Parts: sequence; structure tokens; C-alpha cells
Amino acid sequence: MQIPRRLVLATGNPGKVREIQALLADLPIALMTLDAPPAVDEDRATLAGNAIKKARASAEQSGAVALADDTGLFVDALNGRPGVRTARFAGDAATADDNKRHLLSVMDGVTERAARFRTVAALVWPDGPARTFAGVCEGRIAASPRGEGGFGYDALFIPTGHTRTFAEMPEHEKNAISHRKRALDAVRTFLSTHASSE
Repeated sequence: MQIPRRLVLATGNPGKVREIQALLADLPIALMTLDAPPAVDEDRATLAGNAIKKARASAEQSGAVALADDTGLFVDALNGRPGVRTARFAGDAATADDNKRHLLSVMDGVTERAARFRTVAALVWPDGPARTFAGVCEGRIAASPRGEGGFGYDALFIPTGHTRTFAEMPEHEKNAISHRKRALDAVRTFLSTHASSE
């Protein structure tokens, strides 16, 4: 397996693109996006399955190594929900605001608010190989949305050891502790030390 000269980011989410570019900026690899990323039905039962499926579709379309991730919010009081359905918690056509409102609704009156974000990143080569890397950030669910930054559920997630939500933190502060950062650190380590240079 060779270190790729370019890496296609298999997402159309501008928030994810911005975070990934910031977190992998020090690698000697060109990070690219597709003008029209392939539409992928995220129907796998696991985060890893969805991440691999998305990365494989972009690798096949571009002919380049592709990086995708799938992230889930796992809430203890909800038996791990929304989990793999995090982006569709309020329904298949739900917006981020719909999902936040739904989470607050089902958490109304719940005092046990422990939760964690899990990210699984997948690197897929056009000729088939795939590797996955995981990252976790423990925290709790806020009683109401706080902050203007971030995306998704960031306004509701307070990481352990902090009093602010991800959305209240400057981007560089969130990126220093996030689940995505931890998964991408593992990607960086793999690309830097476990693959042979071209």
C-alpha cells in the first residue's frame, strides 16, 4: 500500500470538509473534493460499513484513494440511540435543526445525559483495499442549544471536562479534542508510518 499523492474527501458536507482539511493540513498530500460526490444510501448497520461504502463510491468515481467518515451520537439514556441513524434521527428527510429538536424532545425530563460521539474514518483504494480508524469523544447532552459554531448536534454536545458545547468553542479548540480529530490522528499515523512511500 502506497501513500497517496492525493486524497479525495468523500463528503458533500462543507463542515466536515473544513474540519478534515484543518486536521490533515500537515500531510504532504493534496486533499480534494469532488464537484458532484456520488449519492450513497447510508444503509449499513455500522458506522464502519457506511464509511467504507461512501469512500468506495468516491474512490471508484475518481480513481483516487478516498477518505470518508461516518459519525454517530450515542446517548446512554436512549440505549445508544440515535447511533448509526444520527443524521436521520428525526426522519429520512430531517434537517440538523429537526434532529436537535427531536433529541431534546425525547430527552425532556431525563437527568442522565451522558453521551459520546464516535467517528469511524475509512480509507479506500480504487483497487479495493480498505482500512478503518475510530475516534471517540465522551460528553453529555445540554438542556438547550448553545453556540453558533460547528454543525449537526454540536450545539447540544458538551465534551467531558468542559462547560461549553462544541458550538460555543472556537474551531481550533473543538478540533483539538473531537472524535473526528482522534479518528483522523489514526489516519495520519497510518499514512505516515505504516504505508510505504511512493
